Amino acid sequence: MTDRLKRINELAAKAKAEGLTPEEKIEQDKLRQEYLQQFRANFRGILDNTSIKRPDGTVEALKKKN
Repeated sequence: MTDRLKRINELAAKAKAEGLTPEEKIEQDKLRQEYLQQFRANFRGILDNTSIKRPDGTVEALKKKN
């Protein structure tokens, strides 16, 4: 995961400094999509294991909103 994020940052810095080749743009988009997919999965895991304690003392798990 760290290598992926490092590469994303390298490409972002290069894009600002001198621009990216078409291949690098494709790589950057692919890496960003993979990163976001992993981030969302991790965040979903956190929310799935989160509970709310109500003022009356009851505890309920978070539910996915439709």
